[in-house]
Amino acid sequence: MAKVSMDVRLLEVSQNAISLIYAACRQCYSEKFSADIFSDPAADPKKQEEFVKSVVSSGHLSPLEHVKFSFAIAGVSRALTHQLVRHRLASYSQQSQRYVKEKDFDYIIPPSIARNSVARAEFEKLMVEIQQSYTKLLDLLAQDNLSGESANQDARFALPQAAETKIVVTMNCRELLHFFQHRCCVRAQWEIRQLAEKMLELCHKELPAVFTSAGAKCEELGYCPEGEKFCCGKYPPKNLISLNLNK
Repeated sequence: MAKVSMDVRLLEVSQNAISLIYAACRQCYSEKFSADIFSDPAADPKKQEEFVKSVVSSGHLSPLEHVKFSFAIAGVSRALTHQLVRHRLASYSQQSQRYVKEKDFDYIIPPSIARNSVARAEFEKLMVEIQQSYTKLLDLLAQDNLSGESANQDARFALPQAAETKIVVTMNCRELLHFFQHRCCVRAQWEIRQLAEKMLELCHKELPAVFTSAGAKCEELGYCPEGEKFCCGKYPPKNLISLNLNK
């Protein structure tokens, strides 16, 4: 058992992403066939990239759905993935606690607990106790002639949300922009915000034409849509902007 850190890696991104977005968008307004637009040998990559930037800034986002990113994610908690899978326009393949025995599970410690030595000691003690109880449950179920996945699927009910898990996530660019809008906000839970920031860094490096301005909603809007009560102060809340405009 050990405390683990988040690991996020890009597995794959759609090939010729800029050309693909460009062809998809042009198809909406052109008599030409998108296959010819896509494979045009005279196409200027820089002009295509500038066009894609203008498409993103205009809000015409449906062509972005043709490009996808796949991530390998490890060192995250079950608490995080319970939030992550609420983003429905995505594909997920997660390590199963039914088929993978948690014989020595790793775990994630929240920063607030890690900073408090007494709280951390209590948390780590609890993880050890849960591991012991989980292992004991497996042994007891084996005595009842249950083993393998049959035992795992019931013993896992004792496992904590802090237990480390691994997951493969695939999202298209439009859904990623939406994901970053919500999960890069300071009001997002700390762990999924950390994940979103790592994913955004990879996306921006791979496809800056799409992700240069990506991030929390306030970054795009220029004001905080959360209202005065929840505003972090980076941008003014919308109602204050309205008041200033009406003066």
